[in-house]
Amino acid sequence: MANVVVVGAQWGDEGKGKIVDWLSEQADVVVRFQGGHNAGHTLVVDGVTYKLSLLPSGVVRPGKLAVIGNGVVVDPWHLVAEIDAIRAQGVEVSPRTLRLADNATLILPLHRELDHHRETANAGLKIGTTKRGIGPAYEDKVGRRALRVVDLADPDALPAKIERLLAHHNALRRGLGIAEVDGDALLDEIVSVAPRVLPYADRVWALLDGERRAGRRILFEGAQGALLDVDHGTYPYVTSSNIVAGQAATGSGIGPAALGRVLGIAKAYTTRVGEGPFPTELTDETGELLGSRGREFGVVTGRKRRCGWFDAVLVRQTVRTCGIDGIALTKLDVLDGFETLQVCTAYRLDGQVIDHLPASPSAQARALPVYETVPGWRGSTQGARSWAELPAEAVKYVRRIEELIGAPITVLSTSPERRDTILVQNPFEA
Repeated sequence: MANVVVVGAQWGDEGKGKIVDWLSEQADVVVRFQGGHNAGHTLVVDGVTYKLSLLPSGVVRPGKLAVIGNGVVVDPWHLVAEIDAIRAQGVEVSPRTLRLADNATLILPLHRELDHHRETANAGLKIGTTKRGIGPAYEDKVGRRALRVVDLADPDALPAKIERLLAHHNALRRGLGIAEVDGDALLDEIVSVAPRVLPYADRVWALLDGERRAGRRILFEGAQGALLDVDHGTYPYVTSSNIVAGQAATGSGIGPAALGRVLGIAKAYTTRVGEGPFPTELTDETGELLGSRGREFGVVTGRKRRCGWFDAVLVRQTVRTCGIDGIALTKLDVLDGFETLQVCTAYRLDGQVIDHLPASPSAQARALPVYETVPGWRGSTQGARSWAELPAEAVKYVRRIEELIGAPITVLSTSPERRDTILVQNPFEA
């Protein structure tokens, strides 16, 4: 039985929650391997809605082990609050069901403040972040001055580590005109939250190696989408971590040979939150219609998502950078009733037709979509659970997408309900 890595194949918000929930029911261990609490999942289990942003999706299912890997940046105060919220809904969360990598980087209040200042300042580049401190925390990690989960267990060493951290941050804050951070107050905050976090701390790399050797099924759950990857996304309008499937190994401490199959999640159209290029964006009534039908508002921020036609160029590129074996196509029902649909098959850039998204930000901004018109369908796909229930033109649309992206559609979602799914191939059994 293969382990499975789930990655978003667009800019995030592809409907991973439903697919990950379905897969987590079959898994023994569910691992988050990158990002932080800036990306949300909405799960509906037995009629109960759970909104998660840091906890792995498997945490809501009895008998599963949820793991937060070292590639995740962890806001300890948010972690405690999210645990309390899920417990209030009747879910057991304990060190028996949740483990946290002891070498994961911490998000501190000063990271949130810096993130907010950068995004709201009148000058400078606006990325469209969630202002939750994700980027500044990753900066400190790479700068080798971050505090990590394991540091919470050594309060005597914390003052010197905080002093070193603030030597950087307070100099930066002075330059930005922000009040300096009081080291003693920060120490008190950290020490007070430590007892709530430390019981979950573990050597995740060793834990996962043991689970793998015991033959347990492991699901690696990515947040956001590969087009927001700091290396392979629409830089600089990206997140601060690697999102591609290879990060599942780095961000959890397991060897790449153990990753198994890669399932990409993509919408039957395209959306994006925040700033940055979006070649197929529709700013007309059609874009508004896609947004209203698809209820395109962010789980974490509530921000309205930008909407456009399916971009096969981008998904084809993600298939390659992530090594995707199959795609779970979601929200097909949102396209019901359109007389015709457009699919982007290439870009026109400075008079030339290209088959990829260029790395240059200015070139990305100039890239114009080359569309192929395909017939729409009058019937409904909503709630379909077999190919026979789909209108013929809807099947043709799915088959054309497969041809253009170079990967099979192995799961087809036709509504937010987990049962409304057409399964071609179970990635755990492939």
